[in-house]
Amino acid sequence: MVYRFSNSVIGILNLFTLVASIPVIGGGLWLARSSSTCQSFLQMPVLVLGFVILAVSLAGFIGACFNVALALRAYLAAMLLLIVALLSLTIFAFVVTSKGKGVEVPGHEYKEYHLEGYSPWLRHKVTDEANWRHIRSCILTSRTCASLATWTPLDYLQRDLSPIQSGCCKPPTSCQFGAAIMGVAQDPDCSWWSNTEGWLCYECDSCKAGVLEDMKRNWQKLSVLNIVILIFLIFICTIGCCALRNTRRSETDYPYGDNHMTKVKPRWDFYWWRWWKDRQEQIY
Repeated sequence: MVYRFSNSVIGILNLFTLVASIPVIGGGLWLARSSSTCQSFLQMPVLVLGFVILAVSLAGFIGACFNVALALRAYLAAMLLLIVALLSLTIFAFVVTSKGKGVEVPGHEYKEYHLEGYSPWLRHKVTDEANWRHIRSCILTSRTCASLATWTPLDYLQRDLSPIQSGCCKPPTSCQFGAAIMGVAQDPDCSWWSNTEGWLCYECDSCKAGVLEDMKRNWQKLSVLNIVILIFLIFICTIGCCALRNTRRSETDYPYGDNHMTKVKPRWDFYWWRWWKDRQEQIY
């Protein structure tokens, strides 16, 4: 009965973690599919972790079905490694996304973003030319700026913009085109701006900062999901540890399996029984 109960616990725990792996994998897919920046370098760690959880759950479930005695121990060891990996990933995500925020633009609803405000690790991802070519291509394919083509100057005063729209689809608000301002240095991004549909401000630092802000928001949402999954895995692992402790106790109390329903007699009782038998033989 004890071993059957332990196997049932293994099966239930693996069923729960199997279900828990689905939102992790879905979060990794959403991170790339829902964004115009194709954030593959943020997506891959989450996808790998989700599939590892899925593989461990399936392996543990199979072990439970075939009554493998060591399945619970192996499952708990793998779960501990997964918890450490997920915790490390979540802490890293919060650290690299803790910097950077939008700057209010007087008289406008939208914010503007500056590249130097974000963490060095994130900045490297967009300043690397190979990465930026890929990200720029994704922004162009998503036609994020197409909806702004019909906007009037009044729309820019009254309507909000996403970080990518603010940084990539328009020049910085500080730019004074056609005006010679003596003694005042304009934003370097102003020289990168062009009305050409395929150019706009895609090479501006403000565009790269807008991409980082978009990544930051998506990663922080995913980190909240990771925390929920982490708490769930810790709860399951705690239950598994209790089951493992009960299994060890049952192996000591019932060393001959489920059919041996009485505990093994202590050693002193065995010697008492031998002494009594020898005494009876001497009498008769």
